[in-house]
Amino acid sequence: MGRTIPCDLAIVGGGLAGGLIALALHARRPDLDVRIIDAATTIGGDHVWSFFGSDVEQADRWLVAPLVVNAWRGYDVAFPGLKRAIDATYYSLTSERLDAVVRAQLPAQALMLERKVLAASATAVVLADGDRIEAKGVIDCRGPGDLGVLELGWQKFVGQELALGQPHGAAGPTVMDATVEQIDGYRFVYCLPFADDRMFVEDTYYSDTPTLDGEAIGVRIADYARARGWQVETVVRGEAGVLPITLGGDFDAYWRSSGANVAKAGMRAGLFQPATGYSLPDAVRLAVRIARESDLSGAALAHFTHGYATTAWKRGGFYRMLNAMMFRAGDPAERWRIIERFYRLDPMLITRFYAGRSSLKDKVRILTGKPPVPVARAIKVLRTTQWR
Repeated sequence: MGRTIPCDLAIVGGGLAGGLIALALHARRPDLDVRIIDAATTIGGDHVWSFFGSDVEQADRWLVAPLVVNAWRGYDVAFPGLKRAIDATYYSLTSERLDAVVRAQLPAQALMLERKVLAASATAVVLADGDRIEAKGVIDCRGPGDLGVLELGWQKFVGQELALGQPHGAAGPTVMDATVEQIDGYRFVYCLPFADDRMFVEDTYYSDTPTLDGEAIGVRIADYARARGWQVETVVRGEAGVLPITLGGDFDAYWRSSGANVAKAGMRAGLFQPATGYSLPDAVRLAVRIARESDLSGAALAHFTHGYATTAWKRGGFYRMLNAMMFRAGDPAERWRIIERFYRLDPMLITRFYAGRSSLKDKVRILTGKPPVPVARAIKVLRTTQWR
């Protein structure tokens, strides 16, 4: 017969969202008995996460600062008709660093890894080995709920960290290089110089389908490196991912799909930037706010996280509208023109856009001028898509 394990808070899922919540709670409420439960052997999986400095509020930087492994001032973008340097801070962190910081800061008993979860409620977690965790509160940070109730495009990618035989000569990151051949929608390559002889290269697609041909994309990455004269000695590590880009849908149905009365965070709560699919900024914000809550009971956490996620969904309506026009009203092979036009705008507007804090003036500016998609088709899409 299995054991019953009591604790104050159980975090189901040891990815980015779960790891950040555990770190925030330990920093602000070290008296709490917090457990992270995951079937994996490490926290965070195998990922590189990046964010613009403006994505994370200054008051919340304390949480993410120990996780940053690279920082740059400025980044480049390149399109067939535009090359531009943007003056903005840019940061990257890795799952290896997240795992190391969590292990260093949390007590050993907090990490319940290699433990498969069968079910979770607001106050209990049932494990496949027969053990049961009884908690005052539970937060579900596993993968997404039922994406079928949302209208989606996809951002999919394969990334490789390349060890080079000689310095690459790049001063900073290239966030978008769309001068490459356009395949499967909008394609761009993303490059992060981790060291003089290390380059992280990610081949990315804004596509209508989630299908990912990792082998073919790996060949394209090798071709890209060769075209730039980089002598690749070895691929140090690789990752792949498929992120939802929301065009619209029924958020309440999405929330209910993974349990209406259970607190959630990360992708399971629908907390990802609508235009990029990235979840780090919202994961930081929510973790800090949970650590401020006095009532961490299951019912209170469910109410709080549902309210937070609902507000974030409503705030994302403008970005879903833009996504709907790009994915439904435009020609997939011409999507790069929309992004190139966007990157001709004021750098501060671009910064606010990625932070999800576009002003009314920003929104008007983005929508004015020569439309990058046929007007009649755009109007039809907006009438038939549940983007609000």
